[in-house]
Amino acid sequence: MVNYLTTITEQVGIPLGLLIIILIWSYVWKLLALWKSARKGSAIWFIILALINTVGILEILYIFVFSKMKCCEFKMKKKSSTKKKVSSKKKKISKRKRK
Repeated sequence: MVNYLTTITEQVGIPLGLLIIILIWSYVWKLLALWKSARKGSAIWFIILALINTVGILEILYIFVFSKMKCCEFKMKKKSSTKKKVSSKKKKISKRKRK
């Protein structure tokens, strides 16, 4: 593994320590963005973030810009409203059974 990294650093012309810092930086932001997109239920963003490696740039943009857009909030509200309808139907059914 170390031989592979040293070969890359020689070809690119950057020190090994800087390459390791860039890799850690990238993976931390990628994990945070993937976690946030999974929690919000954004399957498309999850796939995009998992496949495209931009050294943390796309991940940072998703966390601070795209995850706060209105279209994502609409999807979440739509799901929560259907849950409310289901729970109200269950209440009506349980009231009928009591009678």
